[in-house]
Order: sequence, then C-alpha cells, then structure tokens
Amino acid sequence: ACGEITNVPDSFSGEAEITPRLEILHTDREAYLRRFAVIRRGLLRGDSFLTNLTERTPIRTNLTLEEIFRRSRARYKLLLPGRLVCFSPECFVRITDGVIRSYPMKGTIDAALPDAEARLLEDYKERCEHYTIVDLIRNDLNRIADRVRVERFRYVEKIATLRGEILQTSSEIAGDLRSGWRQELGDLLFSLLPAGSISGAPKPATLRLIRDAEGSPRGYYTGVFG
Repeated sequence: ACGEITNVPDSFSGEAEITPRLEILHTDREAYLRRFAVIRRGLLRGDSFLTNLTERTPIRTNLTLEEIFRRSRARYKLLLPGRLVCFSPECFVRITDGVIRSYPMKGTIDAALPDAEARLLEDYKERCEHYTIVDLIRNDLNRIADRVRVERFRYVEKIATLRGEILQTSSEIAGDLRSGWRQELGDLLFSLLPAGSISGAPKPATLRLIRDAEGSPRGYYTGVFG
C-alpha cells in the first residue's frame, strides 16, 4: 500500500542545522561471494530465472533517524521514532474505486550518460528483467482480480540520488477487484507479498533460494507500509 501522507511533520522546529556525515562500512566480501554462489547455483539448476540478492550494509552517521527522515527526498517514507526509518521511490499497490494497480520498477541507468534513456530502453538485460517482473505481477494480480491488464509499459522516470540522477523504468498493471474485497483486504495484500521486484521469479522457489543464500529474515527491509 502507499500514500502521500506520512506519520510525522515535514520539519522539526528548533533544530539546529547539522552537516551530515555518512560512512559506509565495508561488508565481508568472502561472505557475500558465498551467498552469490548459492544464488548462481540455483539459477543454473533452473530453480529461478531472476533473483534479487540483497546485502546488509552497515553505516555510521551523525544523524538521528528523525534527521535522516527529514532530509530524505523519497516519494514514500516512514519513521518509527527510535526504531527505524525507511524510504522508497516505488509504490507497491494502490486501490482506487475497486481497481488495484501495481507499479513494478526494474531497470536503471545513470541519467548523465549520453543517450541514457534510449540505452536503457534498448538494453537486452534490462528488457528481459522488466518483462519477467511484469509477467510475475500480472500473475499475482490474476489471483485476486479480474480483467488484469498492463496500462503503461516501461515508462521512464527520473530519480535523484546522492550520487546523481538515475533513470528508472516502471510499468503500471491494473485489475478489477472482485466483490467483497473490502472485507478481505488484509488477506489480499498478504497474498501479494513480498513484492516481485525485490524477490524474483518464479516467486515461491526464488524465495526459498533467497532464504538459503541470505541466511536471515529481511524483516522490515523490502517490506511495505501505507
């Protein structure tokens, strides 16, 4: 689920401006290579044909969670004071007048590169990954909705990051929820989790492969809020 309203004010009164410092601590390369090898073996066996392997990255900063939240320019962000802060450019699902829509993101490129948009749209690897995720989301929505259709395919958006702007391709997939969906909204949302763009396809086998490789639950990371 997604929305424009967050659970804290946009600014914090009486707060002195702080020069932010962020240090990204290096992870264990050998441990990462072992996890990568697990995924690679699974791909070669045919257990999965697209897998999103993630890596926890320790950081050190002089900012509080509240200050990180306030400085973030992400489209969607959430703060649980004293516990966590998270932010994302991607909307998982949106429901309007009985129509459910999902907006999977897959495919990025540095916006500063020459002909960046054309290169992104023509890149074979990026096309294949995007087609796979769109097909996965269509299948997910077909379990809970009728007349599932792709309303926009591989449209390009610009996203600002600390390292500069990137271009990102997304698609918009919609379906008509069946009668009585309001009474089972929680079950509908849980049936779609986790999002395909941060797991892979086919989803059940890929989730097992991810658990074997990463070795610990992702928890709040790659979850949803709304």
